[in-house]
Amino acid sequence: MQNAVTEAPAAAASAPIVIPSTPAASAAALPVLVALSFSHMLNDMMQSLIPSLYPLLKDEFDLTFTDIGLIALAFQMTASMLQPLVGFVTDRRAMPYSLPIGMGFTLAGLLLLSTAHSFSVVVVSAMLVGVGSAVFHPESSRVARMASGGRYGFAQSLFQVGGNTGGAIGPLLAVLVVLPRGQWAIAWFSLAALLAMVVLGAVSRWYAANAKAARARAAAAKSAPVLPRGRVAFAIAILLALMFSKSVYGASLGSYYTFYLMDRFAMPVSDAQILLFIYLAANAVGTLLGGPIADRLGTRAVMWVSILGVLPFTLLLPYANLPFTIVLTIVIGLVMSSAFSAIVVYAQELMPGQVGLVAGIFFGFAFGLGGLGAAGMGRLADATSIEFVYEISAYLPLIGLLIALLPRIDHRGVQPAVKRAR
Repeated sequence: MQNAVTEAPAAAASAPIVIPSTPAASAAALPVLVALSFSHMLNDMMQSLIPSLYPLLKDEFDLTFTDIGLIALAFQMTASMLQPLVGFVTDRRAMPYSLPIGMGFTLAGLLLLSTAHSFSVVVVSAMLVGVGSAVFHPESSRVARMASGGRYGFAQSLFQVGGNTGGAIGPLLAVLVVLPRGQWAIAWFSLAALLAMVVLGAVSRWYAANAKAARARAAAAKSAPVLPRGRVAFAIAILLALMFSKSVYGASLGSYYTFYLMDRFAMPVSDAQILLFIYLAANAVGTLLGGPIADRLGTRAVMWVSILGVLPFTLLLPYANLPFTIVLTIVIGLVMSSAFSAIVVYAQELMPGQVGLVAGIFFGFAFGLGGLGAAGMGRLADATSIEFVYEISAYLPLIGLLIALLPRIDHRGVQPAVKRAR
């Protein structure tokens, strides 16, 4: 037994790092996960109205692409700056009923946007919706992990696919509901905010009833750090770089894909919105598949495929004809979207007991980078063209090469490692 102990450091250099497993209180609480996914769908459906309405707002207020980028920046930077703060605070003090309260900010933002008569009011409306997002994402991600029953990738994917689905539905509803009737029709979506508040009220009651046991498990996990702080910080920096690649390229499609189709292929706005819906639907499918695959094959494997593996398709996109453009964007959406759940779960394993902070950092970083990317690409598109934006952003997946520097993590628990040592 002593020999096994003395040989352990040498073996650790090449073996995957073993994550201490925390016993699940029960099997996955599927009703809670479904309720969170449904609420995420409603939340992101409402949020996706803002970029979906860019063509309408551009004409209504005579905006430039730079102005559109500033609207995106106001929304996404508000969300990104507040999310880590919300996660940090709620890691230390449970706030179960913050979920429906946060949704109230989204409700206020939508109502204000439906009556906005100036560019500045549109920006304030976007910021209010951003505050709602900042509260919703870290707290609901925490509850999803609580309800996972140990299937963290599955829970994160099921939660995240609701958001992707809502993001895909939003542009379609914008075409069917808002564009034919005008800006005032945005107010109809306040009903979705009210429904989400009711569902999240029920989730909050479950959260309050299970918060004490979850805190105890989090404290036990936090007392046994996986890696030295320096290595954790280095790994987190790499994960943020991967998120940079994914989020900025995603912003190029999410914010400007309709304009790209309209400019390059002379497509009417309604048809372009439908193709945006198809791309976002592919994102939703890829997200749903990514988590369960990560549970089976590991988060690093999913990151390799979803970040670096998408490079050939992004390089081809700027030179494709219309049918091939549609196919390529579907493939890009399917493959790249599977990375998010894997990145979040990997980071939560690196920082046990800090689920809210991790979720806040990565959801917030994704939003912030999306906003910065949208603003920067809008400025670049004004100076050059939308086509040039896609030619430059096509190289972002090369950042995926950094995955080779991440430590290999095995979260199957300590018991198998003990058996091997014997």
